[in-house]
Amino acid sequence: MAENVCPSCGWSIGTGLSEAPAGTAAPEQVRDFARWGWLLREFVFLNVLFILWRIVGQVSLFHEAGAVDRGKWLWHAERVLHLPSEAAVQRQILGHATFDRIANGYYAWAHIVVFAAALLWLMFRHREVYPKWRNLVVAFTGIALLIGFLPVAPPRLIPSFGMVDLPARYHQSVYDGIGKGITDQFSAMPSVHVGWAILVAAMVICVLRTRWRWLAVLHPVVTTYFIVVTANHYWLDGAGAALLLAAIYLGMRRIRPSLVP
Repeated sequence: MAENVCPSCGWSIGTGLSEAPAGTAAPEQVRDFARWGWLLREFVFLNVLFILWRIVGQVSLFHEAGAVDRGKWLWHAERVLHLPSEAAVQRQILGHATFDRIANGYYAWAHIVVFAAALLWLMFRHREVYPKWRNLVVAFTGIALLIGFLPVAPPRLIPSFGMVDLPARYHQSVYDGIGKGITDQFSAMPSVHVGWAILVAAMVICVLRTRWRWLAVLHPVVTTYFIVVTANHYWLDGAGAALLLAAIYLGMRRIRPSLVP
C-alpha cells in the first residue's frame, strides 16, 4: 500500500487540508473584495473633501465687505509688481464669442474633469504611487479650504476694475446667485483650479516616461490664462496656489519623505 494512504480507511493522508473551510471566501474573492473596498473608500474620501470645500464656501459669504477690500489689495499689489493688467488681457478676447465660450467652459468644467481623470488613471493603472499623490492632493486642498475662510472677491465682482463677468455674459456662469453655484464666488485666493492643474501636470510628468509627457505643462498654463480672462481670478491667485503647493510638498518631504512622491 502506498505510504500516503491510510491502511485502515483507504483515504489519502492530507485529503481536504488544502481546501478552504465551508463558508470561507476563496483567496481570489478576498482579493477582489479588498480591491473594490479600497476603491470605494478612496471615492468616499475624495467626495467628502469636495463637500467640505463647498461648506467652507458658504461660511465665507458672511464676510463680503472684507472680501472686496482684499480683492482691491491684490489688484493694487499686482500693479506695484508690474504684472500685466487682467483687464487689458481680457480686452484682447472680448467679442470673440466662440473663444469666450471655450474659456468659460474650460473654467467651469475642465479643471475638475481632468483632475478626476488623472486620479482615476493613477488608481487603476499606477496604484503603487497613487497613495502618495492622494496625500499631496488632500493636504493642498485641505489647507486651501482653511485659507478659504478668509475670502477674496474676484475681479468680476469689483466694478471699478473694468472687467466683464464673461461667464454671466454668455449665460455660462456656474453661480446661481452668491453662494448657490458649484463653488464659492469669494474663494479666489489661492486658486484651487491652478493648484489641481499643477498636480495633474506633475502626476503625468513624474509617472510617465515618454517625452510627450512634458505637454502636460500646458494644462496649468492654459488654466491660469482662462481663470484670468474670465475675470474669476487674479494672477496672484495662481501664484499663491503654486507657492502653497510647493510649501506643502517640501514640508511633507521634510516631516516624512514616504508620504509624498
